[in-house]
Amino acid sequence: MTTPAISPAVTPACPLCAASHSVPSPGAPPRTYYRCPACALIFVAPEERPTAEEERAVYDLHENTPDDPGYRRFLARLCDPLLARLPPASQGLDFGCGPGPTLSLMMEDAGHRMTVFDPFYAPYPERLARHYDVITASEVVEHLHAPGQVLAELIARLRQGGWLGIMTQRSDGVTDLTRWRYMRDSTHVCFFSKRSFDYLAEQYGLTVTFPRDDVVLLQRESGGFDYEKH
Repeated sequence: MTTPAISPAVTPACPLCAASHSVPSPGAPPRTYYRCPACALIFVAPEERPTAEEERAVYDLHENTPDDPGYRRFLARLCDPLLARLPPASQGLDFGCGPGPTLSLMMEDAGHRMTVFDPFYAPYPERLARHYDVITASEVVEHLHAPGQVLAELIARLRQGGWLGIMTQRSDGVTDLTRWRYMRDSTHVCFFSKRSFDYLAEQYGLTVTFPRDDVVLLQRESGGFDYEKH
């Protein structure tokens, strides 16, 4: 009797670039992590990601408010580089604003027109159908279960010359991922590197700038790219 061949373990496709053959990656236990060889995204195994109810329970504990000077200083890491680049009276969307929208208020204080969206606290899908001069996502992308899909949709909402501003800690320079505190948040399921954002820029015809270690600015170039086909 012959012994049936054992199939190699099936690894999940990368949720950012959809590449297969992701490889196991070290990380804070007890979760299982994979690293994409194409875009260098590190991500939690799909079956180990939190449910929407579990996510909401964690977010409800957040106490960030617009009148907290420390929180405003933190958000200024993303806000200030954007303000230095935006034309006056730009129209923007703060994606994933959380229970206490603050970045949008800081942008409005500088003369821009802002609206907000959050799947839990400001679930207004019609706002995702409009086009904007600037879209912000502060401490958001690490929570996305389908970052490739969500970021593609946000990029498609940018007007020509528009900016997508993202703040998230990058894995670049982290020598021991098992001790990286960013991985220990149960709602953090995707961890980007500079290479991950370089992939987005190349895929969607964007220019990319890294003004801070935890901030990336992606700008849609004027013309020359058909967003409807991506």
